[in-house]
Formats: sequence, C-alpha cells, structure tokens
Amino acid sequence: MATVNMDRLLNACVTQGGSDIHLVTRRPPVLRIDGRLRSLETKVLEPDDTVALMKSITPDRNQQELQEEGGTDFGFAFGEEARFRVSIFRQKGNISLVLRLIPTKIMSFDEIGLPTICAALCRRPRGMFLVTGPTGSGKTTTLACMVNYINENFDRHIITIEEPIEYYHTHKKSIINQREVGVDVPSFGEALRRILRMDPDVILVGELRDLETIESAIRAAETGHLVFSTLHTTSAAGTITRIIDVFPVNQQEQIRIQLSSNLIAVLSQALCPLAAGRGRIAAYEFMVVTPAIANLIRENKTYRIDSSIQTGKKLGMQLLDEHLWQLYDVGKITLDEMLVQSRQPGMLQDKAAAKQKAIKAREKRKAAAKEMEDIGPVFRA
Repeated sequence: MATVNMDRLLNACVTQGGSDIHLVTRRPPVLRIDGRLRSLETKVLEPDDTVALMKSITPDRNQQELQEEGGTDFGFAFGEEARFRVSIFRQKGNISLVLRLIPTKIMSFDEIGLPTICAALCRRPRGMFLVTGPTGSGKTTTLACMVNYINENFDRHIITIEEPIEYYHTHKKSIINQREVGVDVPSFGEALRRILRMDPDVILVGELRDLETIESAIRAAETGHLVFSTLHTTSAAGTITRIIDVFPVNQQEQIRIQLSSNLIAVLSQALCPLAAGRGRIAAYEFMVVTPAIANLIRENKTYRIDSSIQTGKKLGMQLLDEHLWQLYDVGKITLDEMLVQSRQPGMLQDKAAAKQKAIKAREKRKAAAKEMEDIGPVFRA
C-alpha cells in the first residue's frame, strides 16, 4: 500500500472532486465525493500517522488548543488551488481530522442556481438575510457568492466574522475586512460588540450560534446595516421558530416584533447528488418577508408561513418540496434523493406514483394507436 502524505491527500481531494477528507485511526483515508464516502487505496492509518498528518498542517497555537481543549478548528491554503477548513479532535485517545475543501473560485448566482431576486435583496441598505440548512449544504458558498456580488457592484464597507475564514475576498468596488474568531478577535460576541464602531455597511456573521450573537446581529440590522448569517435549520418557518425559542419567554414578543421589522429573507437549502452521476445540485426553499409574512411573525403564526410562501411565487418564493419536485420532474435527481431531502415525503411519493401511472397510461394509448395504424390497411383491403 502507498504511504500517506498530506499533500497527496489534498491533491487527491481537489482532482477527484471531493468535498471532505476524513483521517481516522484503523482505517485508510476517506474522501467524501458527491456526498458518499470512498476509501483511498493507501495503508490503514495508525495513531502515529494521524498525529504526523496533524502536525504537518496545524499551527502551534492550534496544537496547543488541541492539547488543552481536545479539539481545534482553522483554515489554510493549499497553494493556489484551494483552501481547506480543518477540524481536529480527540476520540478514544487518538487524533482524528476532517478537512473540508473550500474552492478558491467564488461562483455566481447563475452557477449555483440562486433565485434571481437574491441580487435585488443584496442591494438593500439594511436588514437581515439568513441562509440555512444542514452541515455540508453549501451555506458558506452561497454567502460567499452574495458577498462577492456586493463587492463587485457597490461601494460598501463589508466586515465578515468567521470561524475560521473560508473564502478569501479581495477589495474590489467595496472595502472588505475579514476577522477570524480565535485569531483576530476572541469571540463572535466580542466582534459584534465592537463592529458598529467600524463604519460597516454590510456585516457577515459566520453562524448565529447563541443568544448573544443572535441578539447582536438583530441589533445591527435594526441600526441600519445589511446582515448575512447562517443557522442549521431546514425551513423558513423553522428558522423563525428557532430564533425566537433561543430567547427567554419574557423577551419573545419583543424579538418577534424586531424580526418582523428587520428580517428580509430566509434561504434554506439542501445539496442533492445528480441522477446522472458526478456532481451535486442545490434545492432551495426561499422566503421573502412581505408585509403579510411580517404580520404572521409578529402574531406568532409561523405555522401559516408555508401557505404564504406558496402564494408568493411571483416574488420567487418556493417551498423546498416544490423545488425538489421540479428537479426530479426534469430528471436531475432521483426519486430516492427527493424523498430523503423532502419535508413531506409521503405527498411527493404519491405525486411521483401518479406521474408514473400517467406515463404508463400514455404509453399504452400510443401503443394501441400504433397497432391500429399497422392493421389499418388490412381492413381497407
């Protein structure tokens, strides 16, 4: 078996179209490609191997954090080809690593299939735009696309707070400053406390992970800034509920009022393997906060948000299941993938069964018509 070298592993991930590298003891290195785990043909990793691989890429401060806390996260560049986000942790006394590939090329709205109205929302002078979805659903890529669009088209001061920095942006029409938690600032909360003194126009918060961060982000939107951030929720209505539930009961009414006034959109997404083979495609649920939806948030009627999204198609709004069906209907994703990602798989399964039944009936009618056409001359004779 081939020896294990970190540069070779990183190169294999880039060239084979992988999204992640998993390095654990008692198993060869594993790549995640199109959402599936594939072992490489190298030696089985021993504890000394994972330690050596860890030390080959980990800064001293992160090695110290690993020793003290049992885990550490950071990002690093692999030449000019890509960046990787790294998570290192202890398990059963051994070192494990997970490296997430972050492409250096920032994609456009069209390339990742974002709703066209997203461009208009990025022009807003203030408000909060949330991108949500499970881990690995492409939230960071979507946010990088939006920040890059603003950077290329408008003169703004953009500040990002990330842990770690993933996509590196350069100054274009805007000025952009990227602060890394643990390197440039000790915490998200500390960064947000000081950020309003830095004359920002656009603020990106890597993740709304606790009450303090959520409260500070809402306040920044309320004071006249455009704020982007992420949550690990899978629907627009679920995102509203999740934010409100973080707060104590006696503050929830006030937060509903603030959200209804400052939230401008929620984009929930999932990445699906393409039915044709290599590659993945994003499915989206998209909600624009109209006066009607703002009223539902204020009145604590989030259970009616899905109905408002269904009636807001002219604004580009759609439910996740609607987009999943569109992708399945044109053959881009499989039936199984649609059902796995769906919020209401039973309804989509019935719809797919009805479609197959209609196709079979149509084929039967065509076959019968062809048979009549073939025997027609006999009757005429």
